[in-house]
Amino acid sequence: MSSAALIEHYRLEDYRQWEGDWELIRGVPLAMAPSPGVEHQRIARRCLRQFDEAFDQCPNCEVFYEIDVEFSADTVVRPDVLVVCDPLDGDRITRAPALIAEVSSPKTARRDEQAKFNLYRDEGVGYYLLIYPAQTKVKVYRLVDGDYRKVGDFQRERCPIELPQCSIELDVGRLWGPPPQV
Repeated sequence: MSSAALIEHYRLEDYRQWEGDWELIRGVPLAMAPSPGVEHQRIARRCLRQFDEAFDQCPNCEVFYEIDVEFSADTVVRPDVLVVCDPLDGDRITRAPALIAEVSSPKTARRDEQAKFNLYRDEGVGYYLLIYPAQTKVKVYRLVDGDYRKVGDFQRERCPIELPQCSIELDVGRLWGPPPQV
């Protein structure tokens, strides 16, 4: 018997029956880390708030927080923050968002930098932001001709983001909270 026969392949129908927090990437179930810590939540909230404010003037873009993205019948993930720039069909997100931001930690870094990086690229996510709280750094990637090209590493600068129907600037310094008082 081949080892491939021993690997189970799950689908969206299975995923919807599971208890707890899971992601499903190309049929492989991945347990999510325990609920995010306080600093993770603060940074994700600040990111969400900036995007939400920036897209107030754009009738096409909408920001979501920790919502399932069903890429296919065997792939569903739950990014920290995402932006969709076209009207949604129904109550689920079933196509590639224009932007995904993940707050990475030592426990999630490998999945964020490899599995999700490749998945988001292959699915056509326009921008992928990897946020590293411990380094106060955001790595920004933009999809160009089917591959991610690094826009840059940002710590306190403004990062321009050009989505199909609007452009904004993310003030990366605001993600870390107010600067320390001297």
